[in-house]
Amino acid sequence: MIDQKDFFRKLEGNFGENKPCVAYSKPGENIVKALLQLDNENYQVQDLSESGFVFAPFDPENDSYLIPAEKSERLEFDIQLEEDGAIPSDEENIDSVDFEYMEEDQKRHENLVQKGIDEVKEGNFKKVVLSRSEQVEVLDPDPIRIFKKLLKKYPNAMVYLWFHPQTGFWFGATPETLLRVERTKFNTMALAGTQLYKGETDVEWESKEVEEQLFVTDYILESLENLEGVENIKTSRPYSAKAGNLLHICTDIFGYLKDPENLKDLIETIHPTPAVCGLPRQEALDFILENEDHSREFYSGYLGELNLKTEQKRNSNQRNQENQQFASISKQTELFVNLRCMKLKDGNARIYVGGGITKDSNAADEWMETVNKSQTMKAVLVK
Repeated sequence: MIDQKDFFRKLEGNFGENKPCVAYSKPGENIVKALLQLDNENYQVQDLSESGFVFAPFDPENDSYLIPAEKSERLEFDIQLEEDGAIPSDEENIDSVDFEYMEEDQKRHENLVQKGIDEVKEGNFKKVVLSRSEQVEVLDPDPIRIFKKLLKKYPNAMVYLWFHPQTGFWFGATPETLLRVERTKFNTMALAGTQLYKGETDVEWESKEVEEQLFVTDYILESLENLEGVENIKTSRPYSAKAGNLLHICTDIFGYLKDPENLKDLIETIHPTPAVCGLPRQEALDFILENEDHSREFYSGYLGELNLKTEQKRNSNQRNQENQQFASISKQTELFVNLRCMKLKDGNARIYVGGGITKDSNAADEWMETVNKSQTMKAVLVK
């Protein structure tokens, strides 16, 4: 652990020297971690056996970047409480923030959504996830300030600040786990459907959202069952999961890798998930790349710890105190889908949002869903 001021001073040092770095806090944790690359080299993922922090794009054909553990300084600090002793909550109402939306943007996105609905009705795919991007002028584009506001506002999300000379600055507060692996045990989730959080998680869901989430769950289960390297797959019951000011339907999925070297096959099987792409995946992916009027870049890709060594200390209540000096070292992978994110460039933030389209979707409703989702990032851009 180091002092918070030293943590951010070192982070800014990497910005100034144009060296890659990442700072992040995982959901529900009160620790902020960082990997500060010690050189200016451009490292990319080759086979997912590497150790470090990975930043992968939506399109699997494009390059994934890596900050290698062995080439980096690792830092962490405890999140400081506010002066009144409280950690700010992510339940703050941000509906009062007044933003104007360009009528042309709305019309363009609704036309795209309607095209997706028509394709689903024609039987070309069951679901497609369509996104848009929106540029917002940032009055104070200080990366550290933006990151601190994200940490305060969204303690139950994977909050991150990523910098790389090849990608620029990216920020996010994502609610969705792509994959968590410790030794051979793994878990992932099927997340879909969206509605505003209004103080209760025990809510009713419309058939469109229930069907959409079931598509995601069934696809992931079928893909895993067809993968030779996994076994003992189990699921939870669907439940409403809170993410910032939104609710989603979530099903947890668990299983085991037959061999840790099967990690590459597992990741390639589930990314991109139906929650960010569609079903069948290849048909939906082709439609997205051909019809969206922007490049998603790293939006709806994934990021996180890849094969990082973690120390598990023995139980302090053990009678044999001599064993206390020993600790269990294991590799851990914890990856998140890069949702609720934005790219900072030249004093402007480009925010990325999207939603799942099925035969029951309504273009105007889908537009409003993206408006609601965009508030996650916009809420930290205002004074």
